[in-house]
Amino acid sequence: MSDVTAVMHLRGEEPWLALPPGFRFHPTDEEVVTHYLTPKIRNPDFSCLMVAYVNLNNTEPWDLPKKAKMGAGETEWFFFVHKDRKYPTGTRTNRATKSGYWKATGKDKEIFRGIGLDAVLVGMKKTLVFYRGRAPGGQKTSWVMHEYRLEGELPHRLPRSAKDDWAVCRLFNKELAAQNAPQMAPAADADMEEEDPFAFLDELLNSDDLLNNAGLLGNADPPMLMDYPSGAIDFAGASSSTSSAALPVELDMEHRTRKTEPPAPQQQSPNYMWKM
Repeated sequence: MSDVTAVMHLRGEEPWLALPPGFRFHPTDEEVVTHYLTPKIRNPDFSCLMVAYVNLNNTEPWDLPKKAKMGAGETEWFFFVHKDRKYPTGTRTNRATKSGYWKATGKDKEIFRGIGLDAVLVGMKKTLVFYRGRAPGGQKTSWVMHEYRLEGELPHRLPRSAKDDWAVCRLFNKELAAQNAPQMAPAADADMEEEDPFAFLDELLNSDDLLNNAGLLGNADPPMLMDYPSGAIDFAGASSSTSSAALPVELDMEHRTRKTEPPAPQQQSPNYMWKM
């Protein structure tokens, strides 16, 4: 913890956290809802070193990173946002700024705590894209925001209307994120000869040891023949005088049955009677 506290500074009235090189504040969706949004809804005075409070209606997206509590080298920023109602008696949120507006896109994603049958719905995530100008002819930009809100079973003693008062927003720029993404390793030189994955087969098939063992060389000694007891039966069912490549067959003398065939009838030469 000493490495982190060593880079804490005061910027205005709130502390500003600059994480050491290699460290990033990158919570999961469930962690954002459970550890940051829920405490803020329970206690509006709740604050932390990683998430700042902003008024989205008074701030353009390109000015938001300067208001974040994280270091300037980050590619995404988190904020507490108090929802501004578009109409006093309605539930729609005002998402317009002086330069443009935030437009929802896609389908809201459910956020669960736990896995399998023990999973519990705790929040929802809405994706919004910033457009310059006024609807419906606004110009789409690369600024994207994920808005996290509380959903499902509410914490104990929390009024149901409270879940619509606060949200946590994650801001990022797709173009900046692509520029700061880790670079891929350079491709291999095209002039270099590619290694043949089957080269080992040529060496194996052309080796002298293999040819000698297979008896394919002209100067190789012929394999030694072995005689087996008469009546031995090979795998094809016929008696054989096998070569050394075959394994001896062990016969069960107690249960062996010999198939005998009746001797073939001998042909007798015809008797010719000579008449005198």
